[in-house]
Amino acid sequence: MPPVFAHGALRLYLLALLESGPKHGYEIIKALAERFGGTYSPSAGTVYPRLGKLEEEGLVATENDGRRTNYSITRAGLAELDSRRAELAEVEAGISASVRRLADELREDIRSNMRGLRADLAAGAESARAAARAGNTAQAGGTASAGPRPGRHSSESLLLLKDAELMVQAFRDDMRVELRKHAASAQLTPLTLETVKTVLDQARIAIRNSLSP
Repeated sequence: MPPVFAHGALRLYLLALLESGPKHGYEIIKALAERFGGTYSPSAGTVYPRLGKLEEEGLVATENDGRRTNYSITRAGLAELDSRRAELAEVEAGISASVRRLADELREDIRSNMRGLRADLAAGAESARAAARAGNTAQAGGTASAGPRPGRHSSESLLLLKDAELMVQAFRDDMRVELRKHAASAQLTPLTLETVKTVLDQARIAIRNSLSP
């Protein structure tokens, strides 16, 4: 996979992020992740060494705030940023291209994983149907003289249906909680929504296939 940032581009982009005001390390990492729509999140090992280098060069200043270290751009950093605005525009264009590429790769990974899941579910459903057919055949041969047992399969089916409905309801409730938690701490992006839709569509298809007689 090609690098997300070209050589020196992350260094310049960090200065651009600090132009709006001081930030501590986690805020910087979060801002980068949000800029990429959740498709890429840099590690602390990627960000902090570059911040340290910027501080050594006098482009960034640090201030301790309890257990956190706040980073702010200096006058020299602003001068550096102003002199490289054209280059920053190219970095922004590169980020946009990277977001599109990473989103395409993520969608393909999801589709591939869901195809595998559908195949596994279909195979499992077919095995279950084969076992049920074999069991029904054996039961028909062994209990023919005893006569039918009305209502047995119907009551079992209703109990299983109730269990399945409860599982679907629990899944829905859990996902609503997760989505709201995510939206409270980070911006919900169109890519996230599209990913959720893709996964749910594929899950719906897989479940329908497993219900086919």
